[in-house]
Amino acid sequence: MAALQRTARVVGLFPNHHNHGEARCTSFGLPQAREDRRVVASTTGAAKVRHWEKALRPLIVSGLLFGAVAGTANGQSFTLEEATIASVHAAFERGELTCTALVQAYLDRIEALDQATELNAIVVTHPDAVSRAEELDAAYAQDGPVGPMHCVPMIVKDNYDTFDLQTAGGSKALEGFTPPDDAYQVRVLREAGAIVLAKSNMAEWAFSPYQTVSSIAGTTRNAYDLERVPAGSSGGTASAVAANFGLVGLGTDTGNSIRGPSSHLALVGIRSTLGLTSRDGIIPLYLNRDVGGPMVRTVEDAVKILGLIAGYDPADPLTLTAIGRTAGDYTAFLDADGLAGARIGVMRAISDTDTADPEILALFNQALADMEAAGAVLVDPFEVPDFATLREDVWCNTLRYDLDIYLANTGDPPYDSLQAIYDSSLYSGYIKERMERSLELDMPPGEQEPPCTDLYTDPRRVDFRAAVEGAMDEGEVDVVVYPSWSNPPRLVDDLGSPHGNNSPIIAPHTGQPAMTVPMGFTEAGLPAGLQILARMFDEEAMIRVAYAYEQVTMHRRPPEGFGPLE
Repeated sequence: MAALQRTARVVGLFPNHHNHGEARCTSFGLPQAREDRRVVASTTGAAKVRHWEKALRPLIVSGLLFGAVAGTANGQSFTLEEATIASVHAAFERGELTCTALVQAYLDRIEALDQATELNAIVVTHPDAVSRAEELDAAYAQDGPVGPMHCVPMIVKDNYDTFDLQTAGGSKALEGFTPPDDAYQVRVLREAGAIVLAKSNMAEWAFSPYQTVSSIAGTTRNAYDLERVPAGSSGGTASAVAANFGLVGLGTDTGNSIRGPSSHLALVGIRSTLGLTSRDGIIPLYLNRDVGGPMVRTVEDAVKILGLIAGYDPADPLTLTAIGRTAGDYTAFLDADGLAGARIGVMRAISDTDTADPEILALFNQALADMEAAGAVLVDPFEVPDFATLREDVWCNTLRYDLDIYLANTGDPPYDSLQAIYDSSLYSGYIKERMERSLELDMPPGEQEPPCTDLYTDPRRVDFRAAVEGAMDEGEVDVVVYPSWSNPPRLVDDLGSPHGNNSPIIAPHTGQPAMTVPMGFTEAGLPAGLQILARMFDEEAMIRVAYAYEQVTMHRRPPEGFGPLE
């Protein structure tokens, strides 16, 4: 069967706690509904303060717990805003910061800023995030970090299964639903020490690349301009990470939804080679194109996450293709001189269009000049024979088939099929027509005409990939570049002006890896992103170029309305 079958994994909240089953059965009740999620964060946080204040009073008095979140110790300082995995771990090592203080600081930011600003990025915070942080502090005091993601608070998109927190896919129909186990990516990151801090809003069922609107949580806005969109469908993760509500984020990408929102929020987002990472436990849109991955503030943090989630997972047969083709430690490719001698193909067929915004095109051309100044060789223009024809009519719809299998194999959801969800009327009005089109396809994808199969058996996708990679070979090109979006973020509710979304054009169909990095800002302060596409399983080339470009330009800056709390 082409679609994933869910597997019965037993995963506890605390990977280093031996009594997983007890933790799973007794530690948590049903997740809180959206209306009281702020109470979950604030009252749970207050209870935890009372619980651990007595035990940690010496640290509080010395200023090493709360004051050090933005203070100094041993002549060095830690700042919460724009923190990285490395800076957090360094602060732990210096004794300047605790996991409990870090988690509470992020919860405080969510409590103070998410609804007050109407950013609306968060669906629900984890009621036991602080208690997990306490466990990690105890483990750290005894044996040091539990793993490479020790106390990394994560913002997780609402379509990743979490056994201890609501997973709704943005849909009112799944409100209160808690899957029986974690998605593969969530599980391996938790086992490495990460903490699920919150679930983020998303375009309902991941339907929209243009906006992040759901029936369960409403509209998410862009942290750089609250009158504008964060794109979709992972807009909640993007705005939350950009606003420093968490250390890192997870999103999913069927056609755009890691790279697009990351571009609109001055983040780094990786859509890896299709098959490099497991899709198990991710609510599917079109499974044969779905990828999950990091949405973060630096290339280094993105690569650290990629190294943990990449590799074979028996629950996702497509990851068989990754055996022997993963790099293990992708941080080895973080080379500040990675642009020296790199051959960069400039995809003018994507960048130079009649509707491209002049400011975005100017930023793109400046990015090319910056790469050339750092030693890159530009192949400009880079052309793919028959590109216009190859990109036509390659999409196909597998939602009904894929979602029905997911619902049938994931615990006891309130509704067990797309048809049942449609009949419930528990969804946003803007997705009704697309649901109806999906319901018309009442057959396995392979029986559609033409067959809608995977990237290795669909002739349209095979030919497209062969043409792109063949042109790369012919031009001796390492990576191909173009703007992630050719237009700035639209105003909220604007679905008519040119969008400029370039992410769906190549990678979802060919299966190639692509990532976005900050490319600068318009005069109005709106972010733009540079997209970098590589050959199948050649994340190395993509990372080298992305990191070197990031280090040369350092375009990332936080949104002005989300600075330190008073």
